[in-house]
Amino acid sequence: MPEQVQWWWERRQRSKGAATPYEVGRFRADWERYPVLVRQYHPDLNHGLALTQVPPAADVWLLWQCDVGHTFVATPWEQRQRPGRSRRRSTWCPECTVDATGLPPRKEKPRARPLCSSSIATRFAVGEAFASECAPRRASAVEGDLHQRLADRLEFTPGVNAVRVGQPFFEHLEVWPDIVIPELKVAIEYDSTGRDGLEHVGRREAVDLRKDRALRGAGWEVVRIRTGKLPTLGPRDVSASGISNRVIDRLLDQLRDARGDLIVDCYLR
Repeated sequence: MPEQVQWWWERRQRSKGAATPYEVGRFRADWERYPVLVRQYHPDLNHGLALTQVPPAADVWLLWQCDVGHTFVATPWEQRQRPGRSRRRSTWCPECTVDATGLPPRKEKPRARPLCSSSIATRFAVGEAFASECAPRRASAVEGDLHQRLADRLEFTPGVNAVRVGQPFFEHLEVWPDIVIPELKVAIEYDSTGRDGLEHVGRREAVDLRKDRALRGAGWEVVRIRTGKLPTLGPRDVSASGISNRVIDRLLDQLRDARGDLIVDCYLR
């Protein structure tokens, strides 16, 4: 049962036998991936505690204030789960959600989705890469820059944007990595928190992991370039502040580790 922040802090002081159970900055790495929550949190509203003194899993009520000025109470877990599938900035605040939709926020109930007819009809074998009409367009110019920089260094089949997987991924039997390298059976993903801090955090991080499992189950390796203080999800992920030639060097090193120096070097330009 969540408790008020001052009671939670006093209980931690007693259990740890210290006036400051968690020093400022203790959980900075955990909160850096949620820039919107960093902005919404104010120590003066929360018994003078800094957000980096609160574990993300703490069962405690905290007071938050959105960019508009609404104040509301929520636990760290509730706040980290708010984005879901919504891309609205108002998603981070329950009052802004009501203003934007006219409806109170509600929990989504899982429901079965019919498979896309084009996925059912596809003749590709599990693990095979192909060009799919269902794949979305490239989301950002940064992804285009990454693709071009990698194509300048490594030769791989252009125009391929999908991989057939063995189990449905939402309503499709295919997934769409940002970059598909059929010759090496490696998928490259570029992850950032996005302009509004909604991307690849909370429940969306769980979707990324599910996508990775689907690809690995089909015999593919996944390398994610994680920016904006996002933690790595897999053993071959690359942490970076942006796209550069140095990042491409590190990416190629991960490809060599995954598929071997001789094979990868055969495709170098």
